[in-house]
Amino acid sequence: MKRALTGIATVALFFTLGACGGGAETGALEGRGSVAARGTIGFSAMTLTNPFFKIIADTMTEEAERHGFEVVVTDADRDVNLQSQQVDNFLASGVAAIVLNPVDRIAIGPAVRRANEAGVPVFTSDLQAVAEGVEIAGHVGTDNYQGGLLAGEAMIEALGEAGGEVLILHFKQANSCVLRVDGFRRAIEEYNNDRSDGRIEIVTELEGGGLRDEGYRAMADGIQAHPDLAGVFAINDPSALGARTALEQAGRADQVKIVGFDGEMAGRQAIREGKIYADPIQYPDRMGIMTVRNIVSYLDGEDFERVHLIPTELYRQADAERDPTLDQGP
Repeated sequence: MKRALTGIATVALFFTLGACGGGAETGALEGRGSVAARGTIGFSAMTLTNPFFKIIADTMTEEAERHGFEVVVTDADRDVNLQSQQVDNFLASGVAAIVLNPVDRIAIGPAVRRANEAGVPVFTSDLQAVAEGVEIAGHVGTDNYQGGLLAGEAMIEALGEAGGEVLILHFKQANSCVLRVDGFRRAIEEYNNDRSDGRIEIVTELEGGGLRDEGYRAMADGIQAHPDLAGVFAINDPSALGARTALEQAGRADQVKIVGFDGEMAGRQAIREGKIYADPIQYPDRMGIMTVRNIVSYLDGEDFERVHLIPTELYRQADAERDPTLDQGP
């Protein structure tokens, strides 16, 4: 397992190109005024309030333009019913393909089936749809299980030989987050094998919503219920940052180590400042670009990798201090 992040210049490059909103169809990113020679791609983002999904939307739009497509971006605002309506609107408007960050990995199934019946290919980005009886033409995302293993490694490193109690801020609606937590738990279980001292105990999983405010509220409750906490694994940076605020307000920020997930700008800055210990970082810009290229290959009848998972890399404070994309301050 990789112990240190390499190629920080590569990280900087990918984030310069662009890593669980408003709730209305936007069109703010659709095609940037260009003529779509080959048709339109409909993209329903889980929530554009998370910068991660905004990067996917922006890079998809830019890459699609290079191939003669327009992208219509909508914000599902974490509402699976709204996302289903957006799929129906895409179908009514005659899109060439649909891309989803599924709000709910199972409940989105009926909408995907309607697209299947209409002969419109559905692709997923970052988050997978796992409902029975649906056809997904292609998926590009993070190797979330591998990332969860790295998050567990980071927690073991952060707590040291003392071990301690750990809380997980989850978002179970997203298959990616389920895989992250599975990987994290596996790493902790392997660490605890044959150890009598310094064990790490996962005391609870709380719903953090993948957002700062919900992560804050969940963490505030977690502190009250588990006053001896030593660590928190948050399934993305917004929930990690919310947890940090709750810990600061409770006067516990120095006692509890946070491991996040994503590597968005705010998360990496928090790592640099020592507010988050580490992140397995994702590459949302690569996801947007590869998703569009897969759509083009599909429509052109060419072969492509139907499921492509991008490995994460562990990003610590030393990496943040060398990261040229961060504001280094005076």
